[in-house]
Amino acid sequence: MTLTFPMDEKYSLSDQIKRSSRSVCANLAEAYRKRDYVKHFLLKLTDCMGENSETLVWLDFAKAHDYLNAEQYSQFYNMNEEITKLLKYMYNNPEKFGVKK
Repeated sequence: MTLTFPMDEKYSLSDQIKRSSRSVCANLAEAYRKRDYVKHFLLKLTDCMGENSETLVWLDFAKAHDYLNAEQYSQFYNMNEEITKLLKYMYNNPEKFGVKK
């Protein structure tokens, strides 16, 4: 999607979207590896939620500058909301994800 952005956004907006969205996955992997320690697990999930929120802010900017149409934005917004729900569920139910209390 970011390949359609103007060239002057290549290393700013598009890069930020890629970094923050990838960071959600990376932090989730770290959370899983730290599942032996509930506080570490929850901290990494908090990082995931922060990066997911940041991704939405960058998508808001992309929509505001008409780099995304309403349909594209809606699709990404809905995916972001679903990820938020899943992360909150994990945060509220760590024992279901192998976290030892």
